[in-house]
Amino acid sequence: MKYYLIAGEASGDLHGANLMKALKGLDKNAEFRFFGGDLMQAQGGICDKHYSEMAFMGFIEVLANLRTIAKNLKLAKQSVQNYGPDALILIDFPGFNLKIAEYAKKLGIPVHYYISPKVWAWNQKRVLKIKQVVDRLYCILPFEVDFYKSWGMEVDYVGNPLMDAISSYPFNPDFRKDHKLDKKPILALLPGSRKMELKHILPQMLTASDRFTDYQVVVAGAPNFSLETYLPYLAGRKLPIVFNATYDLLKNAEAALVTSGTATLETALLNCPQVVLYRGSKISVAIARMLVKIRFISLVNLIMDREVVRELIQEAANPEQIADELKEIINNSESREKMLLAYYELAQKVGPAGASERTAALIQKYLRNSN
Repeated sequence: MKYYLIAGEASGDLHGANLMKALKGLDKNAEFRFFGGDLMQAQGGICDKHYSEMAFMGFIEVLANLRTIAKNLKLAKQSVQNYGPDALILIDFPGFNLKIAEYAKKLGIPVHYYISPKVWAWNQKRVLKIKQVVDRLYCILPFEVDFYKSWGMEVDYVGNPLMDAISSYPFNPDFRKDHKLDKKPILALLPGSRKMELKHILPQMLTASDRFTDYQVVVAGAPNFSLETYLPYLAGRKLPIVFNATYDLLKNAEAALVTSGTATLETALLNCPQVVLYRGSKISVAIARMLVKIRFISLVNLIMDREVVRELIQEAANPEQIADELKEIINNSESREKMLLAYYELAQKVGPAGASERTAALIQKYLRNSN
């Protein structure tokens, strides 16, 4: 069968690659074309657009790049129509992907949505649109099943694909040696994979980490950025930046400062105590605060439905408060142990590895039944 996949950011590239691998295991004749990244390219097929040219976050950032987004939408629609896939598989990235879903539905192409749009966070009436344009929806957060059920929509819960990524990751026992790290305990900085995040969040992380002179501060480099991207932010600091080794970094770190997103859940599942940060343009954050109707921003707290990790948002994400919260999870053994115990409970809620395989099997099943 022919599959067209669309992933618009780094996490989608990771999950898309694992899903492609699982599909190849079930369908020996699988062919792929996609919007994605390096990991999906490694699985084979043709990449029509790299996600590094697509990821814009925040209302102001999206408005500033409307022309680019429009071009990407046009290319995606043309590519899907020309390719004529047996299934269109959309991975998260709802602002873009729901438009493609609507277009594909008109063409009669089965639409499978992997990693549900987070409509429970704001504008919940978008569920009505999803019901119209998506044939099957695969959820990765436990509470999403009941949410969609309340809107009269049946979905499949497949578990979280991060468990697949972590369980299959080839951890490097020589990580410190290979990256020439000293023997100090490691403080990991995960500033995100968007330029906007680097601009607003990395300087705050760096200034806060300057206070931890007994620690080796290491920055996790995003795969869509080069070393040169980070150097202006370092302002003369000689800090190691590691690429394609974030899981090794978290496994070896004493604590981490993490930009809100998928990385917060990865950090928790790798048992690294963390402080979650988010900053953006003032207008974007102000609009978000009016529209978003959830208690937390980190996946860790959302899944647990309570505060497990401290979230510092906008003005609160300043070097002083960041440093204070970091000291709490480093120096206070009670706070640290409480977080790690909650991480264990979180892992039980998330469930075992195998989300990619379960999703691939369901896609195959539904495609067979529709023929």
